Amino acid sequence: MRIHLGGSSRQSLVAARAKLDAAVKGATADSAAKLSSELFLAAEVLASNVPLRRAFADMSRDAASKETLVKDLFGKTLGSAALTVLTDVATLRWSAGGDVVYVLEQLAIEAEGTAANINGELDRVEDELFEISRVIAENFELRKALVGPGTTSAKSTLVSDVLGKRASESTVRLAAALVTSLRGRSIEAGFADYLSALANRRNRLIANVRVAAAITDTQKVRLAQAIEKQVGQPIRVNIQVDPSILGGVSVKFADELVDGSISNRLAGAGRALAGNK
Repeated sequence: MRIHLGGSSRQSLVAARAKLDAAVKGATADSAAKLSSELFLAAEVLASNVPLRRAFADMSRDAASKETLVKDLFGKTLGSAALTVLTDVATLRWSAGGDVVYVLEQLAIEAEGTAANINGELDRVEDELFEISRVIAENFELRKALVGPGTTSAKSTLVSDVLGKRASESTVRLAAALVTSLRGRSIEAGFADYLSALANRRNRLIANVRVAAAITDTQKVRLAQAIEKQVGQPIRVNIQVDPSILGGVSVKFADELVDGSISNRLAGAGRALAGNK
């Protein structure tokens, strides 16, 4: 059940994802997973506290007061990476308090997707979550146990027991997070939300590259390495030849132009293309 974000919140979601990108640049799988769990925690705290959500979305509060609010609430429970992301999120403009919860959940899912990507398991996690959603939909007793009034601990344990060691650790963590924080969604809608967030993370890890002329396999490897150095994590590279590219190379992630043809940030990639022809 993907919510419809208002204008300010839509823009803030884009900005929040950029903050997450910065937070996970060069991260290990473990640190990305830790960031994910802490963002899930923050989302749950805000989801259960209406006045707090309103405070986060209150556009009359300045950035300094929101930074103090985050520090007072989470300074002793969250790591530095999560605190930085949460502070940045709090200082953005939001159309409604509930939008903050939704976006924090999205960031948490994407952070776990980053951990899976670092481990080379993003494809596996997406496939496993989809399969789990089908199994739950077809198993009345399992579905009842997961969506019923049981404790979060019992539900998390059930997920771990059902999945065992057959599933990726990222899959187990995401499935456990979902069944303990449905927040009015059906479990099917929840899985759809999670899969959508993972797809978004995947799109942000696919570099759509246009080059002025065909390049060799060796040059493709060098180009990928140059882009990965900038992004700070593994990426996929799709290459298209476009003679109109003035500076030799143009790179986009999803719909976002990360580096233009004459951008300094990918000067190294341009030099890689120029070498060893």
